[in-house]
Amino acid sequence: MTQTLLVQDLMTRSPHTIDVSKTLAAVKRVMKKRGVRHLPVVDEGELVGLISERDVELVESLSSRDATEIGLVEAMSRAPWTVAPSAPLEIAARHMARHKLGSSVVVDNGKVVGIFTSTDALRALAQLLAEARPAP
Repeated sequence: MTQTLLVQDLMTRSPHTIDVSKTLAAVKRVMKKRGVRHLPVVDEGELVGLISERDVELVESLSSRDATEIGLVEAMSRAPWTVAPSAPLEIAARHMARHKLGSSVVVDNGKVVGIFTSTDALRALAQLLAEARPAP
């Protein structure tokens, strides 16, 4: 009998977040320093959005303003898809694939506790493939 993988089994725990008051320049600095492509956006600890590296690049390409002048709120997705840590991994992966999402914010009792990205999903796939390999 195979064990059902849950989002909490493969999510990135305690992800870096960024305050909604920051600029795109600040987002770029945090992403580069932390080596991440997605940041949950918070306002007084509450999730209010999600910003991705792609969002930053798109807004910068369309604006003549400097990144230090562009507020994060202008580029973020305001209603990111959230998932509970106890949700089956299959549910999150199917939703992300169907909607072409690069990440899902993991929320428990209203607080950001993790992030599940396409990289995490590929890690899960590799794990499942390795387990399914027949023994020599």
